[in-house]
Amino acid sequence: MEHIPALDEASSVVTPLEVSKESSGTETRLAANDAELYARFFQVLSDPTRVRLLHLLLDAPEAGRTVSELVAAIGAPQGRISTHLGCLRWCGLVQPYREGKYVYYRIADLRVRELLVVGGAIMRDHAAGVASCGVIRSAGRANEEQRL
Repeated sequence: MEHIPALDEASSVVTPLEVSKESSGTETRLAANDAELYARFFQVLSDPTRVRLLHLLLDAPEAGRTVSELVAAIGAPQGRISTHLGCLRWCGLVQPYREGKYVYYRIADLRVRELLVVGGAIMRDHAAGVASCGVIRSAGRANEEQRL
């Protein structure tokens, strides 16, 4: 079983968040660059295909799932699935490994399960608002509007 290394070793470096402090020393708000990083992190989950891939991998056998299995389960072209897996890999949420001619993917960080469980609970509690929010557009609608 050959481990396929991460795309960017720098992506595994964790830096502490910068927090602004009042003169009294109490933390007041998230620094702008950290807020941007938070937004980028959650943007990983902004695509339905990536969310479906994560759920499939959470329920995968210990070995993970091959790209072919993921393509069949989602019903999207192999190129699209590979692109989304590349994003998830780059962001550290999944990790690939090669066994023979097959590349398997599995969840790289066990906290992904917790993130999806908590996110799912919040989403269900606020489903009507999330579904009707006029500021957040669905990816399909946004792509369609860009083509026009």
